[in-house]
Amino acid sequence: MPQLHMTRVAVGCPDYPSLAARIAAWDEGGEVRFTTRMRPKRADELIGGKLHFIIRHTLVGRVEILRFEDRTDGRLDIVCVAKLERVHPQPKRAHQGWRYLADADAPASAEDGSGVADLPPHLYRELAQLSLI
Repeated sequence: MPQLHMTRVAVGCPDYPSLAARIAAWDEGGEVRFTTRMRPKRADELIGGKLHFIIRHTLVGRVEILRFEDRTDGRLDIVCVAKLERVHPQPKRAHQGWRYLADADAPASAEDGSGVADLPPHLYRELAQLSLI
């Protein structure tokens, strides 16, 4: 069965390095928590999947989802591995909360040595619109 993933906007992060710094700062013993109001209906399918981050209308990185934990204030923590993995930039509209992402639609890891993931988001979007990448 294909893995299910999620997308979430990295609010307040202007670029990938600031997202990496934020996750490093929030690291608690190799885990990082992201708070949400609602439990995903497909939460069991998301365990082992990835939480992909959107910055400036582009998917730029992801962390592995370990589990979901209820909080005392009625919210929910998405507990993830505190290791951010860079992905090939992929256009994605911003949204509130989170959205599901099918495995077939998830971007590939950027660790292929092509350097595409290092392009600034605006340049990547322009090249993608011209069908050059």
